[in-house]
Amino acid sequence: MLEQKFGFDLGIATLAAGMVFAGGEGLRAAVKYPSAARGDLVDVYHGQRIADPYRWLEDPDSPETKVWVAAENQVTFKYLKSIPKRPAIQKRLTELWNYERYGVPFKQGGRYFLSKNDGLQNQSVLYTLSSLEASPSVLLDPNKLSSDGTVALTSYQVSDDGRLLAYGISRSGSDWQEWRVRDVQTAQDLSDSLQWVKFSGVSWTKDGKGFFYSRYDEPSESDKLRKSNYYHKLYYHRVGEPQSKDSLVYDRPDKKEWMFDGSVSEDGRYLIITIRQGTDPRNRVYYSDLTAPGAAVTPLLDDYDASYDFIESEGARFWFLTDYKASKRRVIEVDVARPARENWKELVRESPETLSAAAVVNGEFIGTYLKDARSVVRRYRLDGSLIGDVRLPGIGSASGFGGKKADAETFFSFTSFTVPGAIHRLDLKTGRSEVFREPKVGFNSEAYETHQVFYSSKDGTRVPMFLTHKKGLKRNGNLPTYLYGYGGFNISLTPSFSPALLAWMEMGGVFAVANLRGGGEYGEEWHKAGTKERKQNVFDDFIAAAEWLIANRYTKPSKLAIEGRSNGGLLVGACMNQRPDLFAAALPGVGVMDMLRFHKFTIGWAWVSDYGSSDNPDEFKALAAYSPLHNLKQGASYPATLITTADHDDRVVPGHSFKYAAALQHAHRGKRPVLIRIDTKAGHGAGKPTAKVIEEWADKLAFLTHELRMK
Repeated sequence: MLEQKFGFDLGIATLAAGMVFAGGEGLRAAVKYPSAARGDLVDVYHGQRIADPYRWLEDPDSPETKVWVAAENQVTFKYLKSIPKRPAIQKRLTELWNYERYGVPFKQGGRYFLSKNDGLQNQSVLYTLSSLEASPSVLLDPNKLSSDGTVALTSYQVSDDGRLLAYGISRSGSDWQEWRVRDVQTAQDLSDSLQWVKFSGVSWTKDGKGFFYSRYDEPSESDKLRKSNYYHKLYYHRVGEPQSKDSLVYDRPDKKEWMFDGSVSEDGRYLIITIRQGTDPRNRVYYSDLTAPGAAVTPLLDDYDASYDFIESEGARFWFLTDYKASKRRVIEVDVARPARENWKELVRESPETLSAAAVVNGEFIGTYLKDARSVVRRYRLDGSLIGDVRLPGIGSASGFGGKKADAETFFSFTSFTVPGAIHRLDLKTGRSEVFREPKVGFNSEAYETHQVFYSSKDGTRVPMFLTHKKGLKRNGNLPTYLYGYGGFNISLTPSFSPALLAWMEMGGVFAVANLRGGGEYGEEWHKAGTKERKQNVFDDFIAAAEWLIANRYTKPSKLAIEGRSNGGLLVGACMNQRPDLFAAALPGVGVMDMLRFHKFTIGWAWVSDYGSSDNPDEFKALAAYSPLHNLKQGASYPATLITTADHDDRVVPGHSFKYAAALQHAHRGKRPVLIRIDTKAGHGAGKPTAKVIEEWADKLAFLTHELRMK
């Protein structure tokens, strides 16, 4: 590796200060980008030299990076605020967002718990109720934890007796969490404070005296947002004691990539330790008998050959949701006293639909399936015999269905592209469900429609896509169309509600969601078809979706915009590199843009199971062929681009977007703008305050209306 030499100009922030932006078409010719020094650093990968001129932008705290960030934001926000339609868009977004939103309730210790947002609250508030008819009382209001709403409630668990609440908070969108304990009766915190928790929930012991959780060793201040996260450790915390006295339950100094999740069975007898290696769906399962003091941690499923998600247990019989010999997943029983494979029992067999979740409530299995990326819910007896389907309100997404084995009721949320999440209570004795809470939004859902189409990708694979728009919209080949995709990590894109997309459709836009390979819509085979050396299939699927929309006279390239976030940001970057002629505008959000170095930061190493690694010669070849940062063509004309990232993103570090923006601005020779919007006191997206969400959407929609020349 050669030494990098920089010639920084610390005065570049002043370049944007005197810029004058005209409204309308004048904006197109007004953008002048801050200069970014190009270093001469070169890496050698398997004999191939790869330049990395913007390596210095990987350090978000350096003076040079801070100057560049300030200059880029000055250019971007002046541009966006000068778009004439933006104030009206933000006003309408604020109106649409101002509706009550509810989380799925659950019952613990004879009390109910649920979250609610009154509309424009930055964070949802956690409430408790003595009965479903009782008035809710505030248990925890995260809005009081900061003046600007940037402290978010990330997760929480209530002790078995309903007396104590353990809850995690995140600051400025970071993945790092602090866990605290609150008395449910008084709504006051106890002395407990657990630091450096990441990628972990908690699980209480049956006696309510403490809980299991996982954490990393404390990083240095300079490393906490960038350094790779290795050596996860599972601890037990006893309420009232300092974290320094927590008991180390399990760790593996010889396996730095192993990540631990400890959960206690409903009867309190077993600690089940799920062991993962990053985002690979395969995992291991160990257990410990909590009724036997000093009991060892015992491997149960240790072959790392499939995914095994613990559902619940009956004595020594453990129930798992697994894709072992079942790509679309099934439910099996493993007896810890007779754990050999020949003794396993199949309880719920594999279906033509993908079994995405399973729970045990009312002494039965409730399975949530995906049928062409929309929800189907079925009930089974514990022997696997079918009871029947749960009737859903329509085509959409259902989630929830939690509870205990003896509970006779459960709750679920149902949503679609035009219906906000209504909460339903399902009586499992009668089979009848009723609306428990239903939000009211200031728009007429009957004026919109959703339908599903199927198209052929480059290799002939049949891919589904949802289309939502105003009823009666005429296909004239000129409709502004917003195409969204993800395609990775076994994650399924199902119908969901967004006030921002309502605003888009009110303006005459079409919203399209393509269910690409790499996701989980059709099981593990569908996922694997979009990983590693087969990642190009995902880009082919997305490009084919755009071509279908054009061929079927919904839109044309000058009216077509694409967006994706995180892995979807990678998708957008790769596709606009490969087909810049196909799109008028692109919104790559918090994207993985440097595919040769992604594994060197925070949790990036965990994505190697999906992407592969540049350390592997064959995988390097595939990565280098599509890496958004490394496939920009000097002098090419790219779509109008608004890159979004955040200064506290410690999932996909902002250096990805910083380097990509600098490289794209350097390569681009078209008249369309290439901008980067860098949010402050924000992270990868989770827990972002409502005010910040509305601001970002106002910017994105204003950008699209201008670049697609919408009336």
